[in-house]
Amino acid sequence: MDYREFWREDNESVRERYELSAERIASMETEETAAEPYRQYFVRTARFIRMAGQVFRETEAGAFRRHDLAELQEINGKLYEDILPEHYRESYADPSCAVKLLGPELGAVLSYLYTEIRGQIAFAHECRLTEMTILNELFIEIYNLFESEIPSRETLQETIYWFVSDYADLTASYRIRETLDPSLTFARDIVMESDLSDARYLYYYGEYVSEEELSMARFMNGLPQATIDRMADTYTEGYRKGFEVMGRDLSAKKTVQVLYPLGFERMVRKAIENFRGLGLEPVLYRKAVWSSDKKAGSSHGYSGTSPNRQYDYDHRYDNALYLQKAYTDRKLAVQKAAYETYKKEAAQYGGPALIDTFGEAGFHPVNKPEALALSAKQEKLMLTAVSESARLSNQYVPGSETSFTIIAFPKPEIGPDFEEIFEETIRINTLDYERYKKIQQKIVDRLDLAEHVIVTGRGDNHTHMKIMLHRLERPEAQTNFENCLADVNIPLGEVFTSPVLTGTEGVLEVSSVYLYDIQFKNLRLEFHDGRITDYSCGNFPDEEEGRKLIKQRILKNHETLPIGEFAIGTNTAAYTMAQRFGIVEKLPILIVEKMGPHFAVGDTCYNWSEDVAVYNPDGKEIIARDNEISILRKEDVSKAYFSCHTDITIPYSELGDIYGVTAAGEKLPIIESGRFAVPGTELLNEELRQDVSQ
Repeated sequence: MDYREFWREDNESVRERYELSAERIASMETEETAAEPYRQYFVRTARFIRMAGQVFRETEAGAFRRHDLAELQEINGKLYEDILPEHYRESYADPSCAVKLLGPELGAVLSYLYTEIRGQIAFAHECRLTEMTILNELFIEIYNLFESEIPSRETLQETIYWFVSDYADLTASYRIRETLDPSLTFARDIVMESDLSDARYLYYYGEYVSEEELSMARFMNGLPQATIDRMADTYTEGYRKGFEVMGRDLSAKKTVQVLYPLGFERMVRKAIENFRGLGLEPVLYRKAVWSSDKKAGSSHGYSGTSPNRQYDYDHRYDNALYLQKAYTDRKLAVQKAAYETYKKEAAQYGGPALIDTFGEAGFHPVNKPEALALSAKQEKLMLTAVSESARLSNQYVPGSETSFTIIAFPKPEIGPDFEEIFEETIRINTLDYERYKKIQQKIVDRLDLAEHVIVTGRGDNHTHMKIMLHRLERPEAQTNFENCLADVNIPLGEVFTSPVLTGTEGVLEVSSVYLYDIQFKNLRLEFHDGRITDYSCGNFPDEEEGRKLIKQRILKNHETLPIGEFAIGTNTAAYTMAQRFGIVEKLPILIVEKMGPHFAVGDTCYNWSEDVAVYNPDGKEIIARDNEISILRKEDVSKAYFSCHTDITIPYSELGDIYGVTAAGEKLPIIESGRFAVPGTELLNEELRQDVSQ
């Protein structure tokens, strides 16, 4: 069904309200009832709303997609121009600018309002008039407060709180629906029905379209069909294998989430065909639009390049305006009702399949005091809300019944070697599965003889970690480490375990690591009994600012996190590629975690499915699925999970030794001076010999 037709009944039910609100907002441009400097804020925001309304009218009438490329580029540019870096400092979207122009009392609140209203870009392109209408009505309600006198911050916050709470039935419910319901075909229709050789299709989404998306689409269009097939087949076969290796029934599933960056539609189209061959209908949904759906440091859904990462960073905690227990309770109740409504779709959902990208320059955020921030009380409330939401999701979509896959490719922004790097990435994504299975099994067999493992750094890296392992009661049938190949995490190349926390201790250092769009410099974490006890980084001159960044992005505002995973990456081909092109700092954690030993803080790799037996290719059961925290689910599930899992990798160039230690004190070398020392792993060192940095 045409997406315009899909929303026609809903749109007709609010059309009169929308037209009245649009007429009222248009009149603001000539009125002088609001005092300066606020009048200019309302005039400029009203003009933006009028522009979004024009896009909606053209979209509904079918005229928008008749524009030529230059016209679509002009429209897209106007919609996003004021948040681009070159204009951002003069935009009400910048909290610093808003506070400067509108005052410290109201500036940040009105910056939030303008940012929320910018969601009309997405709603206009999708023809969702209800969402545009309620945003218009909120804008009018707040404008009315300024007509007689300047309201207090408390009055504005109360108005916003009731708007967000009252419309949670719409916003929170729809977010659940769009992640599960294949009848919402807006993006899928763009992928499957557009002429992908005509770049105009990129502008149909309503996302910001930069030269990156245009270049990526042109590049993809120039690839032979055999290459596209190889990329898509690796991606979808990894998804299928995920179900196979975890012993889960793919035939019971009917849908799969396909998450991708704009520009990859040619690969996505082939992947959709593959998924349909597996009996799965794809669900494609946009990254979160409402502030109530966004999560600081993470973004799920299709999207274009961010027009301004500082803008995203500045508004990561906009929910501070309305985050109260009454609201989180209401939102959870709405989510439960939504899952009940879509419980059939939830039961048929197989899990996500993500295409990631890399190549952007490191982002160094500025912490602006004017930006909204969570209080200590709100941080705790948010953690509880996230935990309860995850528990609810697992009730309707059990983690023990789903799987996932993720694959990554470079973007043109990575530099002049883009095409060669792309070819190399395809190579490392398709390394010989059987060959690496045998190599990694050699490492697993040696590690299974150990009581604990020691990891050390070299040179300026002062890492020294002791990792305790579970006791194998039946070594002939049990193992601590999973032999991880190219299924859920592509490329292949790691063996991993969930350590015993008690006795796991030491210092982890990394000179540079890219996590959640932030390049952390000189990251240092200290551990005792497997929990983080102290941390620092060199991102800011003020050490406390660095600690705040780590707490927000790595600890996810928890006071501490446990080690959920210890792994040894074996994809030396990926490491050598990264060194040869000088792109280590631009690689995603998906690839970086295969390029050396890594530690994940947060949940284990088996969270929500620890009781499901998992086996290696050799038939041994992987028993290290729990730790002292995750096992608490049997008593109080709220104490067992953190809803995060962040991998931090030590590159081979900073790595000293890794060795197991038996109960009798015997050393079992795994890596010595950055080189693999287990007989049968010589192939891994052959790749490293090509590393020009060593």
